[in-house]
Parts: sequence; structure tokens; C-alpha cells
Amino acid sequence: MAKGMREIKRQIKSVQNTKQITKAMEMVAASKLRRAQVAAEAARPYADKLKEVVGSIAAGSKGVKHPMLQTREVKKTGYLIVTSDRGLAGGYNSNVLRRVMQEIKENHKSPNEYAIFVIGRKGRDFFRNRNIAIVDEVVGLSDSPTFSDIKAVAASAVKNFEDGSYDKLYLVYNRFINAISQEPTIKQLLPMEDMSGAAISNYEYEPSPEGVLEVLLPKYAETLIYSAVLEGKASEFGARMTAMSNATKNATKMIGTLTLVYNRARQASITQEISEIVAGANAQS
Repeated sequence: MAKGMREIKRQIKSVQNTKQITKAMEMVAASKLRRAQVAAEAARPYADKLKEVVGSIAAGSKGVKHPMLQTREVKKTGYLIVTSDRGLAGGYNSNVLRRVMQEIKENHKSPNEYAIFVIGRKGRDFFRNRNIAIVDEVVGLSDSPTFSDIKAVAASAVKNFEDGSYDKLYLVYNRFINAISQEPTIKQLLPMEDMSGAAISNYEYEPSPEGVLEVLLPKYAETLIYSAVLEGKASEFGARMTAMSNATKNATKMIGTLTLVYNRARQASITQEISEIVAGANAQS
């Protein structure tokens, strides 16, 4: 009995230590979430304004041609997937990876029909473990990534489309809704959506609308990728905070259950000891 009680006490201590860790991780994630959420929300107006300017130029320039605006026969598709470097974030990574694998399974018959770009160690390892080739990757991002951190992979993904390496480019990431809700999202990045209905503004361009588009269109696509990375960071911390909160609650419940088992075992042990004392006293009398 005593041996069993010692084991239960060790289990309670172990779960208590785990609870302290998960609670600390929850608080750290909550702190990082606030900063990431501010960054993600701040990037949205910039991307929207850039889209407005690009759309205005494209709509107001008759006959303008640029590979990023032109639809062509789809022979190959590119996917840029945003994941995290670390786990312990609930379904954050698995949800977005499941989403892209479903897309690949439904639309492609062989690996020759798609190309993969990855941001995040979890995504990179996922595709490596399945022997799926990765064109370009970025891992080891900080908790507050800058545009320069992902510029190389973003520029590579955009340039490969312009060069005709593939005919569509999708962005796959977790869209941040709130601290407890993140939505796995797949968005067509290139070619850009039809902008013929965009509002036309009276801008003057130097040297020409086409020349401005030549510079702005790649930057716009790269900005959308960076915005998705910021959305992903906010989603990651929200998912991790929620996962650690649930782990802490489960640990609390487990401690309660183990404490109840321990108290019952202790009561049974005391009862047994009393019975043995009484039996010994009766034997002597």
C-alpha cells in the first residue's frame, strides 16, 4: 500500500511540474500574441492600399501586359506554404498542411504538376519526410519577422511564376481571426485577380503606367506573402496559447483525480493500520 501511495505522489508531483511549464508557455504565447496581432493588423491596410494603386493603374491602362496579370493554360502549379518552426501549437501546422495536401491530391496526378515553397521548419520537415521536393525554403524566423527575413523566398516564388516555371501560384497559411480561431486559407496569388473593375484614380506616372506596374506588381505579391507570414505568426501564438491553456486545465483535472485516489488509498491504509492495532490488542487480551 505504502509503495502504491508513493507512486501516486510522484505522479502528482510530475503533473504539477508539467502544469507549471504549460502555464508559463501559455503566458509567454499570450504576450507574443499581442505584438504579433498588432503587426498582422497593421500590415492589412498597406496591402489593401497597394492593391488599390495597382488595380487603378491596371484598369486605367488599356492594353497593358504583364505576366503577373495574364491567365495562361495551367500545366504546373506553385504552392507557398506558411508554417511554424516549433510545435506545441495544437492543430496550427497540421491543419494547414492537411489543407495543401488535400489540394494536391484533388488537382494533381504527379509531382511534376506542382512546385513547393515552404516557410517554417515544420512544413519543411513534413514535405521532406514524404520525399516531396522543395524549390525554396526559409526556417528559423524570429517571433517578429521582418520583410527582409522572407524576401528571398517570396522573390523566388514570384520570379518562378514570371519565368513560366508554373502557371499559378497559391499562398497557403493560417488566417488570424482571433486568439482562439485561426482559419487554414488557400489564396490564389498569381496570376492576380481581374482588376478591370477597379476604381481609376487620376495619378500621373513616371516614366509610364507600364513602368510603374513592372516595379509594383512583384512588390505587391511579395507584400501579400509577408502579410500572410504575419497572419501566420499571430495564428501560431493564438493556437499555442489555446493549446497550453487546455493542457493546463487537463493537468489540473488530472491532479484532482490523482489527489482523490491518493486520499482514498491513504484512508484505506489508515483503516488497515487501525484494524491491525485492534486485532493485536484483542489477541493480547
